Amino acid sequence: MDNTMDNTVSPTISLPLINSIPSHLAPRFEPTYVEYYNKYSAGRLATHQVPIESYRANPAQYTISYGRALVPQGALTITQQQCPVSSPPGNITVQIFEPDAKKWGEGKKPVLAPEEKFPTQVEDCWEALNWIHTHKASEFNLDVSRIAIGGCSAGGHLAAILAHLCRDTSLPLKFQLLSVPVVDLSIFSPSSGSLLPTNPYPSYDEFALCPPLPLERMSYFFKHFLGSKTQNQNQIEGFDSKFGKGGEEEWKVSPIKAKNWKGLADALVVTAECDVLRDEGEAYAKLLEKGGNKVRVERVKGAPHVFMQLDGILEAGRVYNRAVVEALREALR
Repeated sequence: MDNTMDNTVSPTISLPLINSIPSHLAPRFEPTYVEYYNKYSAGRLATHQVPIESYRANPAQYTISYGRALVPQGALTITQQQCPVSSPPGNITVQIFEPDAKKWGEGKKPVLAPEEKFPTQVEDCWEALNWIHTHKASEFNLDVSRIAIGGCSAGGHLAAILAHLCRDTSLPLKFQLLSVPVVDLSIFSPSSGSLLPTNPYPSYDEFALCPPLPLERMSYFFKHFLGSKTQNQNQIEGFDSKFGKGGEEEWKVSPIKAKNWKGLADALVVTAECDVLRDEGEAYAKLLEKGGNKVRVERVKGAPHVFMQLDGILEAGRVYNRAVVEALREALR
């Protein structure tokens, strides 16, 4: 029997960094984005992967870097006012943006889940829009016949809902900007938050493992937005019959479930090619178009979910800026 030790060196086995872009998907993105992502984000835990206490102790460790300030210092003045709301009673903060000393835009400082459970976010946004329309038009010299709303991702979800509410209550709305919007949460299990096998959107399968918005992160957001079934049943009597599958207000959870698609504001729907939300956004745009509304759809090639914030380094971000400015100019002229 030969007891000689084999000194052959085993081949090195290397694993990809946590939260890295899958190798087979990297060629789908703008090369600049892959370089940027690998430099700033690959190998780092994302916010949904750590306890909230850890994030609050060191937010910079888990927050995505965009390589520069989102708003250049001195480019605009941001002030805040308090808007009264009824559910729950109190005030929310509305931020007022004043670029070049010309008052032009207002935005609600978000009430975030899980601090407040659905439908507080929807109700607060609706009350804030009415507050601006009714109480702030003269103060800021606003033409309330030329109001536009918009948002990205979860903000697109809220903007889509507000557009329906404006139509239903005859509140004038000229334009809605829905950027990489979340419009269909019915594809997640209410009990587990997992993706249902009946999911009709191929983009969820294509990019399920792809940062910055993998399926795992969307499931996390779903659970914290709606809360557990028990929590919401305790909070709202008849929650399931109202907001659940087939409920009369299910569309406030999943705007794509709305029953009336006529008479909605002109829309620009922007999707990112490399994003789990791509296909539901485009499906929503088709329903808007089918309802007889004026809709423009832009799928930005090679773009990740967060490309709007990366206009300083990505051509995709600059394409977005040009499309939005052009659409606003046309809608509000």
